[in-house]
Parts: sequence; C-alpha cells; structure tokens
Amino acid sequence: MSNIRSLSPADLRDLLPQRPARSNKSTFGRVVAVCGSQGMCGAAYFAAKAAYRTGCGLVEIVTPEQNRVPLQTMLPEAIVTCYDSATPDRRIISDAVRRADAVVAGCGLGTSLTSIKVLSMTLEATHVPIVLDADALNILAAAPSLGDALRAPAVITPHPGEMSRLVGISINDVLSNTPALAQSFAAKHGIVCLLKDHKTAISDGTDTYINQFGNSGMATGGSGDVLAGIVAALLAQSKNIPNASMTDLAALCKTAALGALIHSLAGDRAADHLGEYSVMASDIIDALPYILQ
Repeated sequence: MSNIRSLSPADLRDLLPQRPARSNKSTFGRVVAVCGSQGMCGAAYFAAKAAYRTGCGLVEIVTPEQNRVPLQTMLPEAIVTCYDSATPDRRIISDAVRRADAVVAGCGLGTSLTSIKVLSMTLEATHVPIVLDADALNILAAAPSLGDALRAPAVITPHPGEMSRLVGISINDVLSNTPALAQSFAAKHGIVCLLKDHKTAISDGTDTYINQFGNSGMATGGSGDVLAGIVAALLAQSKNIPNASMTDLAALCKTAALGALIHSLAGDRAADHLGEYSVMASDIIDALPYILQ
C-alpha cells in the first residue's frame, strides 16, 4: 500500500488557491464542462454552478443544442456552446476544450453513440487537467481503447458501481478495500483515482488521502456532479496554488483530495441545517461559500 493519511479541515488553509487582488477572469481559470445529453441538462448545471461557486473565473458548458435554453436560463453566468446531438461537430468540441484551463467530462453525458463520439473528441483534444466522471467512466469501461487517446493529466471520480465496471469485479469486492483499489488503479494507469464511498479514497498510486467527512444526505442525485465541478474548478485555478503543477501527479492528487474535502464539508453543513433526509445537490452548492470563507 501507498502512504495513507486522513484529511483535516486544516488542509483547506494549506491547499486552497490564492486570490490575488490584481486579477481578472483569466486569473482564476476557465472550466469547460463537456456534460449533458438530450433532455439531461441537470448534471451539466450542477457541475458548472459548483465550479463557479468554487472560484473559477469562467465556465463554458459544451452540450447538445436542446439544452441551450434551460442552461442559459438556470445559469446565465455560463457560456453555453452547443453541438448537434445527431452529428456532433469535432471542431466545435475541440475548439472549446482547447480554450480550457481544466475540463470536466461525463456528467449526464449518456452512453449513446453520440456520447461516445463526443467523449472521444474531448479526450483527443484535451491537453489540460481533466476530470472524468459518471458516463465518461461507463463509456471507458465498455470501450477501454478510447482511453488510449488520453494524454492529459486525469482525475477519475467513480462511485463503487462505476469502479466495479472499470475493473471488472463485484461492488462488494470494490467496497472491501477502497484505498488499496484506488491506489492500484491509479498506479496502473498513471492517473489520480478519487473512489467515492462513505470514506472516500484519493490516490495517485503513491500517496493516498482518506476523506472521512460527509454524510448520508449526500447520497442524492447530482451530488457527484457537484464534486466533479468542484475538482475541475480547483484544477483550473492551479496556478494560484502554492508550489503546484498539475503535470505532477502528487499535486494533482492533493488538489483532487481538497475537492473531496470541500464537497464533504459543504454536505455536512447542509445536513446540519436541513437534516440528512432533506439534503439535495443544490444545497451542497449553496453551502460552498460558507466552507470556502
């Protein structure tokens, strides 16, 4: 096993990006969210809004044309770039991704033929840190060769079901030792694995962080999309994190671990106010400012 340590709220002070007074949108980075599918724009909304609430300067959502109006209505701060859901245009997707400081892909993407094409185009064009979540992982589990196109530093954020499909073992086997599985998968593939559980394990194959915060109220639709958006926002701001380079897996892992910590602390605050039965993904986003303050 790798070196293991538990996260603490004190880590926020050491790992959070700095906020220089002389700044503009570019100072705090651009997140491009390749998320959503026809009739499924909620996941894109949660990831994008969480990224904004975590301090990035600009969010661009890349999504099918059918999602334009609802997303522009729900989150007017975001740029919404659209492609045809029947015949996605490689240029539209690659140009958007190349504008990014960090990419998040997979939230609500679906697993259709169009979704597979969009993910493939995204992986080929991405040269900045990328968060792969949800359907991006389901697509890669079904077609591992698509991962050959990945050249960018990557964080994957599977829940136990997604991890089960990625490694071809039962969910019970995944849950039997999540830190060891996260460590071995990260080491094998040269990525950071953030394996979600009631005690989330984040590993780069050498160092492993355990996040023991969070609660059952966070087991709700959209919560994982919020986490993906948080991590992407932190990656986009990496130039403002002391001594961090996201080409270094150790720094990438610390940033992903910080994202997991912020997400869980926000979930705990939401549960303190609402009770664990009543927490929704939007409540976790609403709690983010209080944690970051």
